[in-house]
Amino acid sequence: MKHILIVGAGKIGMVIADLLAACGDYAIAVADRDPAAVERARAELLAAEAFVLDVGDAAAVSAALEGRDALIDAGPFDIGVALAAVAVERGVHYLNLTEDIASTRRVRELAAGARSALIPQCGLAPGFISIVAYDLASRFDAVLDVRMRVGALPKYPSNGLKYNLTWSTDGLINEYLNPCEAIVDGVRREMPALEELEHFSLDGDDYEAFNTSGGLGTLCDTLDGRVRNLNYRTVRYRGHRDIMKLLLHDLRLGERRALLKDILESAIPVTMQDVVLVFVTVSGRREGLLMQETFARKLYAREVNGRLRSAIQLTTASAACAVLDLLAGGLLPARGFVRQEDVAFCDFVSNRFGRHFLTDGEEVRCAASGVLAAG
Repeated sequence: MKHILIVGAGKIGMVIADLLAACGDYAIAVADRDPAAVERARAELLAAEAFVLDVGDAAAVSAALEGRDALIDAGPFDIGVALAAVAVERGVHYLNLTEDIASTRRVRELAAGARSALIPQCGLAPGFISIVAYDLASRFDAVLDVRMRVGALPKYPSNGLKYNLTWSTDGLINEYLNPCEAIVDGVRREMPALEELEHFSLDGDDYEAFNTSGGLGTLCDTLDGRVRNLNYRTVRYRGHRDIMKLLLHDLRLGERRALLKDILESAIPVTMQDVVLVFVTVSGRREGLLMQETFARKLYAREVNGRLRSAIQLTTASAACAVLDLLAGGLLPARGFVRQEDVAFCDFVSNRFGRHFLTDGEEVRCAASGVLAAG
């Protein structure tokens, strides 16, 4: 039995706790600084421990890690570095979901010489998307272009933004404002968020995609010097980007993040009826031929363990659980910094949690071992 502390009893943290508790191999404790969130956790997770924790108090966090094997950080991106530092001090594995580039770089620095594994960006994007992209890229003798597209969208858009809140509002604002990493014509660059707009249609629906921050994870480091073009863009319904530019830049709400968060959470409802789109396209040369391979998915909300879970909850939470499971099973390094692309795609999708990314009966071809029946 592995003992896991989950910090953050929000939309994703609670699903992580439910998935891990239900499998029977993990003893789960959930901590949050909000007493109301802790009470909800106690009511929903009857078999798990839940308590209030001041995440800014290093001594309190250290005490909470007593006897724990791993800490999963499902809280806001700005608490990650402090939690990781305490985890390193205690020799406890640390995993998080953040898209924040600066905090991930700091976690990487903390990992130098650590007695435990530090694995940031264990969600959907960054996270699973990097695992897929690196697996596809490994099938080529020479990689040219890697394009990664992910969107978490309402099935039934009903407002001007054509959007509903499906995960962390802080994270959403962060990725819409911060610089975006990319490789362009072989040169690493920082691109502005919300730019490089493109349009496409799929299954009769019209979409747009544009730059957002953090989705590449550490792939810019990993593929630097090995790829011509590498980029990540978020998918939305058409028209969303222009409205966000109006709010963030023309009305300058990007300079007042707390106010913007309050506006969004007061006006835009949460929905459990969503769809997650995942598209990764890699082109390159194999055996002298110019080739292309694509991974594409539409993943929907569904019931798990007797509760309806949104698609973004299920994909993000199951990705984190799969990485933890692989770590516990000895399939990932137990010390130092671990990148998402260090996770083998075959190991991920054959894992009991990673299978949530596949449909029933689906067969997936892996770079290392051919066809894997995993659905």
